[in-house]
Amino acid sequence: MNQTREQKLGTENLPRLMASLAIPSVIAQLINVLYNIIDRMYIGHIQDVGPIALTGVGLTFPIIMMISAFSAFIGAGGAPLASIALGKGDRDRAEKILGNGVSVLLIFSISLTIIFMIFKRPLLFLFGASDQTITYAVNYITIYLFGTIFVQLALGLNMFISSQGQARTAMLSVLIGAVINIVLDPFFIFVLHMNVQGAALATIISQAVSAIWVVHFLLSEKSAIRIRRKNMAIDFGILKNIMALGISPFIMQATESAINIVLNRGLSIYGGDLYVGSMTILQSVMQLAVVPIQGFTQGVQPIISYNFGARKFDRVKKTYRLTISFTFAVATVFCLLTVFFPGVFAGIFTSDQELLALVKKVMPIFMAGIAVFGIQMGCQTTFMGLGQAKISLFIALLRKVILLIPLALILPKFFGVMGIYYAEPISDVTAATTAFIIFLSVRGKIVSEEALSKLG
Repeated sequence: MNQTREQKLGTENLPRLMASLAIPSVIAQLINVLYNIIDRMYIGHIQDVGPIALTGVGLTFPIIMMISAFSAFIGAGGAPLASIALGKGDRDRAEKILGNGVSVLLIFSISLTIIFMIFKRPLLFLFGASDQTITYAVNYITIYLFGTIFVQLALGLNMFISSQGQARTAMLSVLIGAVINIVLDPFFIFVLHMNVQGAALATIISQAVSAIWVVHFLLSEKSAIRIRRKNMAIDFGILKNIMALGISPFIMQATESAINIVLNRGLSIYGGDLYVGSMTILQSVMQLAVVPIQGFTQGVQPIISYNFGARKFDRVKKTYRLTISFTFAVATVFCLLTVFFPGVFAGIFTSDQELLALVKKVMPIFMAGIAVFGIQMGCQTTFMGLGQAKISLFIALLRKVILLIPLALILPKFFGVMGIYYAEPISDVTAATTAFIIFLSVRGKIVSEEALSKLG
């Protein structure tokens, strides 16, 4: 059964195959983002303290993103390599990659929990917390950190399920946790009156269930590659390859933390708590735009990796053409919706009229560049699927570190608080254009027998 599923990656009609893998992956990604967005929706509507509590929880976003970044470091770095190994017919190597991934995720979990528990309060003040918001931020993140190990395993290892072409199983692992979160959130927040602590508790319980589901599947005979104790001993050669490819998605997510710090600090200085609250909503809406695209690209990436490993280069090229076209189209549609109907999206997260008015004003600016960002996502996925670590790393650094952070620091000096909102679309358009030019210039070289041989 597993072998047949793997073979379909190299033989089945591409549009049909892409749909069968991408749809469950999109659903899984949308569900996954609900872990944080649902919390914010409920928190934003807590009577009397909703807006200030929402701002406090938004300040924990850099820590949450950093934890997720470490899971992507291993999951997004190891899963394509495992898929390429399966395409070559080397199942033993694929399982060694998985085993090493499990070990490192466990190490990360312990380390991150200890570090953030010790430094959470000074970090939150660094991120822009005020005397009014710090209590909500600390209360939320303290409980959330106890679930770090579940986040690491659930997010990091689920990518190894997707890499086998098991998109529906990967979707179920996320769906189970999300349903639990949706049920527990209002119960803990409003019935038990636990406020932000209740939201955090609901999240870690749901992530724990997802993690158990993922690990159980990867231990079972249903999985094409299985977790085996003998493969969990660290192999530094394999680990080096995983981290070389994983550094790009790690930076993409980790720099979200840096961006959040810079944006919140700037908004706090030039605007105040209300503006910091607006960014919490804007970033949540941005997630709604980006996550379906990420789900689609995550779903089709195994097709690129497997066929590259199997030396079916024409099939690889057809897949990345369809991928880039689709991601651009979806991003364009979402861009238009948020630009012309900002109030609809803002109303999901708050009923405070002052905060609503501000978000309606700045959302069309903040989201203006999301259309072309779809092109960058398509190119980035192709580079990752082909194991092109260096190119992926440069593109990841370009948008966030090279462009967005400096712009967010410089533009407010000329445009005041609005300069912080201008920084996002400028960096999106510049980075996407650069990524597409690079892709067009190197695509012939990276989809080749020579490129494949360099991956070992």
